[in-house]
Amino acid sequence: MPSAIRDIAVIDVDTHVVEPPDLWTSRVARAAGQDVPHVRWDDRAGDEAWFIGGQRLAAVGNPAMAGWGEYPPDHPRRWADIDPVTWDARLRLERMDSYGIHAQVLYPNVALFGASNILGIRDAGLQLDCVRAYNDFQVEWGSVAPERYLPVASLPFWDLAATIAEMERCRAMGHRGVIFTQDPGYFGLPVLTDRHWDPMWAAAEQMGLPINFHIASGDLSPLAGGHPDNGPHANYASHGVSFFMSNARTIAQLVCGGICHRFPDLSFVSVESGVGWIPYALDALDWQWKNCGVASEHPEYELLPSEYFRRQIYGCFWFEAENARYAIDRLGPDNILYETDFPHPTSMSPGPASAAVAPNEFLDSSFGDLPEATLRKILHDNAARLYRVR
Repeated sequence: MPSAIRDIAVIDVDTHVVEPPDLWTSRVARAAGQDVPHVRWDDRAGDEAWFIGGQRLAAVGNPAMAGWGEYPPDHPRRWADIDPVTWDARLRLERMDSYGIHAQVLYPNVALFGASNILGIRDAGLQLDCVRAYNDFQVEWGSVAPERYLPVASLPFWDLAATIAEMERCRAMGHRGVIFTQDPGYFGLPVLTDRHWDPMWAAAEQMGLPINFHIASGDLSPLAGGHPDNGPHANYASHGVSFFMSNARTIAQLVCGGICHRFPDLSFVSVESGVGWIPYALDALDWQWKNCGVASEHPEYELLPSEYFRRQIYGCFWFEAENARYAIDRLGPDNILYETDFPHPTSMSPGPASAAVAPNEFLDSSFGDLPEATLRKILHDNAARLYRVR
């Protein structure tokens, strides 16, 4: 690897910790096990899966695909079949070293993609206990290397006062940002641009916590779509791309809803959605902004959408090569971050059923000729500034 990349402490801004089956049952003492997320064998599906009550959330092996020998949606059927590197913090450090990764930003699986089910728990106190238990676990899990594992907090977003309190608690524990749903309206809450959320934006801005919009953090019903004749693998591929592109709407809302304008020191991250499409989206937003008379309607908005983006929004890439280079050329390097999505099915994790090459090899072959200053921004400096990495 060229020294320009080899000497950079690469920060991977989107990875996931595969939660142990007893995460909630061992931590939420006042609840019966079936009332909180728990793992049991599902005879109908033929795998171990997460449940709340009688509601299945997802197979326990769905997010643990790094190195797995089958193509998704096939997955490890039991916890015992999962590679421990996906859930053992010390083993994961060894994998990070082999991939040339210094630090990872940590996202959940169940607490992110199962939020609607947690919201469905009837006991409001138990809902909050589940969120807090996960956030506590995340910090404890990363405590073996706190400067290499960078947790971001899940939020009880259905309760604004509890959300702000949990942000304060997690900031004090060492969380580096927060996750927020792309589509709160899906959960029966005020839509993203509603002023209802202004106290949360203000609190995040004051605490220096970036807001991270991870794909698939709202309506998951597209996962059930696709005609059976397409085949499960083709449908799965279609679902992934559909989710990747969903953050274009999120960026448009942040800008056109005045959120960036009202909170100029708040940063937003579009996670696991790529960057090659962003120059077009910003061109389109600028065009629509001018043609639709937004400047006349809102004379207080002093910037164009592309300028708001450059001031405070970031995108992340993983498998893109030429398209990522195009985005870097069009946007400059200041708003672009690198991720691997480890250990999800789309991740940069080589294996028998993956087209991926190791992240260090990918970065070398696809970006090794870029100027060192550009590489440092994309691979380290932008993320270090956002997530307070020394």
